Amino acid sequence: MKHHLVALFTIFIWGITFVSTKVLLEDISPLWILLLRFALGLCILFAIRPHILRLQARKDELLFAAAGATGVAAYYLLENIALVFATATAVGVIVAASPLFTALISAALGDRTAINARFFCGFALAMAGLAIVGIGTAGEGDLLDFTGFALFGDGLALGAALVWAVYSTLVSRIAAKGYETIAATKRTFVWGVAFILLVTLVFDAHPPQLWALMEWQNILNLLFLGAVASAACFVTWGVAVKRLGATATSTYIYLVPAITATASILILGEPLNAPVVSGLAMTIAGLLLSQKRGAGHDG
Repeated sequence: MKHHLVALFTIFIWGITFVSTKVLLEDISPLWILLLRFALGLCILFAIRPHILRLQARKDELLFAAAGATGVAAYYLLENIALVFATATAVGVIVAASPLFTALISAALGDRTAINARFFCGFALAMAGLAIVGIGTAGEGDLLDFTGFALFGDGLALGAALVWAVYSTLVSRIAAKGYETIAATKRTFVWGVAFILLVTLVFDAHPPQLWALMEWQNILNLLFLGAVASAACFVTWGVAVKRLGATATSTYIYLVPAITATASILILGEPLNAPVVSGLAMTIAGLLLSQKRGAGHDG
């Protein structure tokens, strides 16, 4: 039971991060938010667990490098840029489709147990719901806005969902090798921060202005994203995946849209209208339908 609570806590925090990042984007660029967030998280992990992870095989370094490139660098870069163009509600709903892509990747790798007629019906329902949420949150139904910047943001969010599916597959492989969770997370962060730093130096070498970093609101949000959402939650997610399995843990991702939408409406004042409500319901229903198992299947 406690590991289910751990997964629930992780998802609750991650559902709020979209709002926190959206607030920071008013003063700090997406790349620098990423760099500051994960550099802080990495420092905390080193303080908690200074032990250097010993690899079982040299080729395992490729797994950690790929995990850092996808789950830390690419996913959050796509998510942060998506938040520049789209609402936090829309991005939170769209990235929750990652378990669907995880199932497709598993099928491509030979595990087709989750791929059936129910899966494809759920996939179609979820994708339709995502489109409706995008329309409902883009200029509160303005078609021109939806087909412009907001649509671009929604596309980036969908790309982030695909990248997270790749990361989830990599985490499952790392966990299967028996690596200790905190040390493995730290090694993943090292690679992730290295990739983020490289991209930042190339595309956004100018750091944020000092006044932006000294704003109490920005300080609190960076601490929340770095210490809680990154250092703590990547570890708790790894623990949940290790104890419950990737399939059972991933089902908690379905709560992200509801958490993000609620926080976005209450804190950011984002629109709550018929398209958003109906699209949210369709997306969650599609996600649940696509992952529903037949009787006697334990996942």
